[in-house]
Amino acid sequence: MSLTLFHTQGCHLCEEAQALLAACQVQAALVDIVTDPQLVARYGERIPVLMNHQGQELGWPFDMELLNAFLWQS
Repeated sequence: MSLTLFHTQGCHLCEEAQALLAACQVQAALVDIVTDPQLVARYGERIPVLMNHQGQELGWPFDMELLNAFLWQS
């Protein structure tokens, strides 16, 4: 399963999302949006956002139940 978590440093919501992923024992590639102006424009007010290999996105807020549902559909 290929996952990407769009985030930025110092974002407490992003840290919460990473903790949920860790609790599910799921790894995601981390992409800091500040490195790309297009990513800032797309995700700046929505991070953290988890994307699967099909391009489907799960935006914050999400909890363990929503995360598991997203992971199982991927």
